[in-house]
This record gives sequence, C-alpha cells and structure tokens, in this order.
Amino acid sequence: METAVEPISLLLLDDHAMFRQSMARVLEKEADFKVVGQCGTAAEALAILQSKKVSVILLDVDLGADRAVDFVSAARRKGFAGQILVVTAGVSGPEAVQLVQAGIAGILHKQHSTDALCQTLRKVAAGEVCLESDYLGPLFRSMDRTRTQARPRLTDRDKAVLRFIFQGLTNKEIGGQLGISEGAVKASLRLLMDKVGVRTRAQLVKAALEEYRDQL
Repeated sequence: METAVEPISLLLLDDHAMFRQSMARVLEKEADFKVVGQCGTAAEALAILQSKKVSVILLDVDLGADRAVDFVSAARRKGFAGQILVVTAGVSGPEAVQLVQAGIAGILHKQHSTDALCQTLRKVAAGEVCLESDYLGPLFRSMDRTRTQARPRLTDRDKAVLRFIFQGLTNKEIGGQLGISEGAVKASLRLLMDKVGVRTRAQLVKAALEEYRDQL
C-alpha cells in the first residue's frame, strides 16, 4: 500500500490582489500543491506563519510600504525554516544580493509560464537553489571582496558542481553533465559543504557568492 505524499504547502505574499488570486487558482489545480494562505502585507504573512505549516513562500519584491528583504529576515528570526521563492517582475543586483544573504532559495521572473513556476516550486521545495541567470553576474560583481579568514581552495570538481547548482540543476542533472553517478554528486556535495562549513544548498550558494567568488 502506497503512502500518500503530503502536498507542498504554499503561502503567497504579493500586494497585487488580482495577480495573487490568479496565481493561487493556477497552483491549486496541481495535485501536489496546497495554497494555505495568501496576503498582501508582511504583517499578514508573518501571522499566517505562526498558525499554519508552510513549505514554500512565494514572495513579491515590491510590497508597497514593506521591503521583501525585511520580511525574509523577520520570517527567519521567527523560526521559519521553509523555502522562499521570489517571484518578481525584476529586482536590482544589489537587492538580489541582499535577498540571497537573507536566505531566499530562488528568484523567478513573472514573465515565465505557469509550468515554469510549478517546476521551480517543486525544485525549491526539494532543496534546490533556483536563480535566474540574469542575476549571476550582478551577484558576483556586487559581493564584498573583503575576506576575513583563510579559506580552503576549491577543486575543479567543486567549481563545476557550484556552477551547475547556480543554474538550478538537480543532482541527477549535474551527474549527467559531469558524467558521474547521482551518488557521486551527493558525495561531492557533502564534501563541499563540509569544506565550506555549511549544511544546506542555499547556505552553500550564499557562502560561495560571499567568500569564494574569486575562485569560480
């Protein structure tokens, strides 16, 4: 007897009600998604997080009086351990850096199809990092070059794995690109995380952008 898979619980935070409601209707048609809340302000979203289980937050950058990065920081301080996907018409390079530093798992442009949104949500929920390629250049250029401690050197394999993670590839896809097994990719990731001193892929991306940009 197969065990029922719990749907991915979603919270939508966007101050444009028409877009938010349309997105909710699209997502609710997917069997593996469950929209548990939708709101237009950071305060409303933080209240929902206190009362409902949320796997992924879909977050707009432009929240009127609220700043997306402030919401992300507040959610993390209150103990939200799920994923946050920024869904936006556009964000500046410096603000993208701030969002990554605050702990988001990805940035997706609103002009993408609903299929692309659903695919990205599934990746993010599974722990993948999904950043629009447009932001990789600004992210690298915008990061502070100051280094306060000695860092281990990244191997060619480490660098290759990191570049594919930036592109949002899964372990299986990375293995296909490198001609190695998915298990070997997982082992490489574990070693890389231990080397950098992090536990998750999102933390790995953040550390790579902040501390290892000059090696990539």
